[in-house]
Amino acid sequence: MSPNDTQAAVASSATAAADPAHDRSLWHELVAAIRGTGADYTKIPLRRAVFLLAVPMVLELVLESTFAVVDIWFVAKLGASAVATVGLTETFLFLLYAIGIGLAMAVTAVVARRVGEGDRPAAAVSAAQAIWIAVGASLPFAVAGIVFARELLQLMGADAWTLTHGVRYLQWMLGSNLVIMLLFVCNAVFRGAGDAAVAMRVLWLANGLNIVLDPILIFGFGPVPALGVEGAAIATVIGRGAGVVMQLVILLRGSQHIHVAAAQLALEAKTLWHIVRTSLGGVGQMIVAMTAWIFLMRILAAIGSEAVAGATIAIRIMMFTLMPAWGMSNAAATLVGQNLGAGEPGRAEASVWRIGWYNMVFTVAVSVVFFLFPRELIGLFTAESGVVDIGAEWLRILSYSYFVYGWWMVSVQAFNGAGDTVTPTKINLVFFWAIQIPLAWLLALRLDLQATGVFWAVFVSETSVGLFTLWLFTRGRWKSVRV
Repeated sequence: MSPNDTQAAVASSATAAADPAHDRSLWHELVAAIRGTGADYTKIPLRRAVFLLAVPMVLELVLESTFAVVDIWFVAKLGASAVATVGLTETFLFLLYAIGIGLAMAVTAVVARRVGEGDRPAAAVSAAQAIWIAVGASLPFAVAGIVFARELLQLMGADAWTLTHGVRYLQWMLGSNLVIMLLFVCNAVFRGAGDAAVAMRVLWLANGLNIVLDPILIFGFGPVPALGVEGAAIATVIGRGAGVVMQLVILLRGSQHIHVAAAQLALEAKTLWHIVRTSLGGVGQMIVAMTAWIFLMRILAAIGSEAVAGATIAIRIMMFTLMPAWGMSNAAATLVGQNLGAGEPGRAEASVWRIGWYNMVFTVAVSVVFFLFPRELIGLFTAESGVVDIGAEWLRILSYSYFVYGWWMVSVQAFNGAGDTVTPTKINLVFFWAIQIPLAWLLALRLDLQATGVFWAVFVSETSVGLFTLWLFTRGRWKSVRV
């Protein structure tokens, strides 16, 4: 190297060192992602935008899934019927989740689009209207859960233990469902605005309290009596309620990307109806998927409590392992919405492909664990051999196509982030109602494959829907959706 070359290299290094972006270490980026940043995600390098959004979203949902696993681990100590109580109650919560998640999809899309357009006051008004919608949507579920808890459990084929001890659990979970709805909606506001770190901290508080309170209220501690499975519900309500209080305080005080002023809390019919109309596709999308799961649980209940318990534990493990992938997929929804709002459809599509590859690598790694150690994973929660057999079988079947789930999630979230919630709804109608439910009934009950038939029906339908959704994404019509 010549002296001139050496001098040029030194000068180049000095310039790079003086550039904060060049000198930014992975550790500093990680700290920025967790603390939150006011960065414009439509302008910073795409790799950095994905990182800053995905890290808090992944951490947020990892703790959410950790709670789901810890909760069922404690409840499993009470026996298979207690686990079945949780599983049967969740079939009704899935209907609530369908509305909450469907509404959250619309809220994320609308808020992200307004932020991408640079109209943050409109984003704040949309956030306020979404809160009112959540309050109204929660009321019918609260009444049904409190008044008809026993009848709902009987409808799902609950055993005698569940009808004796599980009624209060369902009453608590459905009766206080407003906290669930608000958690979904307010965190959707933060994600759409780009405040993923705020959404993360909210669920850290909510689920951290759940984890601490679970063993105290289930088994008793000091002056606190043992409340059994009902204690698990009370712990959940307290934890989520604290999270909602934190959300509302931050929204009213203002975060780095959104601030809801008191005057913006007034009802505004036009914006409210726009969000409702946009959310209909997302709600329909989730209702189709969730009601399909209700039918599957009803088939499993006809087989026996061990089948319900095994499936419930397996689905909790599945939720735990998919949450990081969902976190990355949520980042895709925000990036798609904001970049479309900023007039950058190419950048929106590039973010989806980048996150899709990350998701596939992760889910392939998880599928290897499922294939090699299914009995050991289920055995962490129960020693009942029948439950272990059924749960382990489902994990093994899941491992055969788990990588497809990663692509499915990110492509669905691309549609949702763009505001096209109708297309995934139509897809779900075909693959879940027209294929999954009839196939599960045929294999499990008519051909007497029992729980095995249900699991293979899920494998066939969900692998097919994942591949088809990804193909439809590549056609690009989502880029022209107006929100």
